[in-house]
Amino acid sequence: MPMPLRQSVRVASHIMTNKARGKDKFPLIMELEPLFACNLACAGCGKIQHPADVLKRRMPVEQAIAAVKECGAPMVSIAGGEPLMHPQIGEMVDELVKMKKFVFLCTNALLVPKKLDKFKPSPYFAFTVHIDGLQERHDESVCKEGVFDDAVAAVKLIKERGFRVTTNTTFFNTDTPQTVIDVLNYLNDDLQVDEMMLSPGYAYDKAPDQEHFLGVQETRELFRKAFADGNRKRWRLNHSPLFLDFLEGKADFGCTAWAIPSYSLFGWQRPCYLMSDGYAQTYQELLDDTDWESYGRGRDPRCANCMAHCGYEPTAVFTTLGSLKQSLRALREN
Repeated sequence: MPMPLRQSVRVASHIMTNKARGKDKFPLIMELEPLFACNLACAGCGKIQHPADVLKRRMPVEQAIAAVKECGAPMVSIAGGEPLMHPQIGEMVDELVKMKKFVFLCTNALLVPKKLDKFKPSPYFAFTVHIDGLQERHDESVCKEGVFDDAVAAVKLIKERGFRVTTNTTFFNTDTPQTVIDVLNYLNDDLQVDEMMLSPGYAYDKAPDQEHFLGVQETRELFRKAFADGNRKRWRLNHSPLFLDFLEGKADFGCTAWAIPSYSLFGWQRPCYLMSDGYAQTYQELLDDTDWESYGRGRDPRCANCMAHCGYEPTAVFTTLGSLKQSLRALREN
């Protein structure tokens, strides 16, 4: 189940409208980072490696809303850092929902019990809880014991309050097909989250752990085996069928990172939220002044092992809507 029908229709309409206007580059989902501070120090993430004065900064709500309006994407993923640490996060989400943006608030869930009252259920809003594996695996990933149990309790509380809840799970070369199956079975069948997103680990330059990121062939083998025996069709995965083909190695695409732009305290990040080759002051400047042809596997060595959704999911979506066969397939699998 790639996404709810209302969201699918909005995204398809957004793409067709921009294509009709002759635009070859436009956003599908905007990554909004209103802070870099976090209450965890995960081994695979380098966000909290910023200087102390940067970690203290919080993006004003007005600035965040202005960036979303400027970008024009129908979907907004609020990340960080830990966005629940932002004192005005409830107001920020409320303003975006009023604009009828589909908002995903990415969180490690530790602050959910204290902050949940700041939010109201809406078909335009969902929590995205980061869960990297079952108890031992997840706690090891976030470098703190007890976080898995807290995240599971938070998911149950979120669901009890009537919110949509999705999950994001990052996999590394320490994972096996069975660990993938185990965590996705648990999220799908036991916790019964609405949708699940998969992320092959990408080697952030500042990440403390640089030894356990997946290569392309490792990624393909991992997901090909995990998706076997009907698992792929059974799990409620928040991805297009072609992107799942891409993870398995059944299809290959170029990178379209411009379709998932990242806006943070520093501005619009080039070329994506995984790499930092400078910042633009406007989204149009990001589009016009970034040498997009120099990025992607086979072009930039930093991209050699990247199979992240921020670069390749948009390509899969564009390819799907450009093909009647693939469009019908996506409708059927939805």
